[in-house]
This record gives sequence, structure tokens and C-alpha cells, in this order.
Amino acid sequence: MIITAIEPRRKSLSAIYIDGEFAVKLDTETVLSERLKIGEEIDDDRLYELIKTSDARRAKEKALWLISYRDHSEGELRQKLSKDYGEEAVDKAIEKLMELGFINDENFAKNYAESLSRKHLSQRQIQQKLRLKGIDKELSTETVEDLDLDEKQEIRALIEKKYIRKLSDEGDLRRTIAALQRRGFGYSDIKSVINEFREFDEY
Repeated sequence: MIITAIEPRRKSLSAIYIDGEFAVKLDTETVLSERLKIGEEIDDDRLYELIKTSDARRAKEKALWLISYRDHSEGELRQKLSKDYGEEAVDKAIEKLMELGFINDENFAKNYAESLSRKHLSQRQIQQKLRLKGIDKELSTETVEDLDLDEKQEIRALIEKKYIRKLSDEGDLRRTIAALQRRGFGYSDIKSVINEFREFDEY
């Protein structure tokens, strides 16, 4: 097989033509570093290695682009990268970014949990959101425990901010309780706090 053309494409890619037909797109850095030339003979093994090298570079570049906008957990990055790249390329990209210190699940979990705590969420809901970001169960539990949240105080803050005028009407009260439960707060804590604002009958 002979490389018959190398043509630039968008997004720093180059189209490689073999024996007069399009074969594959490689990132231009790989084309340059591997010194690919028109007229060069290439076999399937060599082409496969080039594709792996290119994919690893592209996966790393996409990962760097993603974390330039905001921090990501390892699991979150893996999920996003896996949509476009194979497991080996993703593994190499993740490994490189970890070496550079761009991925640290403990720091990510701590910072993300602290930002969520300012939104008056329950411990349960914060933990669920951490898990959705790819943080494992043990680390998410540990991180939430370190926040040392006072859930009753969070409920008070929410009532004062959003529900203070909805405690006198029975229908509004039921909806308020349901809304707080959807945030992950326990019924007993909700009942206790609402008792502070009004005489609370059993609902």
C-alpha cells in the first residue's frame, strides 16, 4: 500500500489517501511527528499504530478542552471521551492528565459538594449529584460527611427563601413538604422545622 495524498482538514486533522482512495483521518501532529510522506509504503500494522497514536492525542486534546471550561471527575471525562474514542485512547488520555494533575477526584468532589451545599440541598441529594458526576460511592459519602451539613438549617433557609408564605394553606403546605422531600430531606426534619413556623398538625 502506498500513501498517495495527505490533505489538510478542519480541526487539525489530515486526510490520508492510500492507493488513490481515502483511508483515514489522523491528527496533523501525528502526521508530522511520524514523518508521513506521499509515496511512502505502509502496511496494515503501521496504519493501525498510527490510528492508535492519533486517537490517543485527539482524546487528550479533547480532555484538555473539556477541563479548560470546568473541572471534571475521572468518570465524567471517561464517559464523554468514550463517545468518540476507544478504550485504549481514553485510558492513555486519562493517565496523562492525571500525571499532569488535571484530574483529581478528591478535589473535584470537595469543590463540587461545597458549591452544591450553597444551594441548600440535602446530604442525600448532594451525594446523588456527586455519583452522577462519576464519583464513587465511598468518596461521595466521605465528601458529604466532611461538609457537616445541618439539614434542619438548610430546610429553614429554604422555607424563608421560597415557602414562608405557603405554610398557612393546607394545599400549599402539602406541596411545600413534597418539594422539600424531593430535595432529599427527611419527613421528620421537615415536620420539626415547619413546627417552628406554625402549629403543625399531622399530615
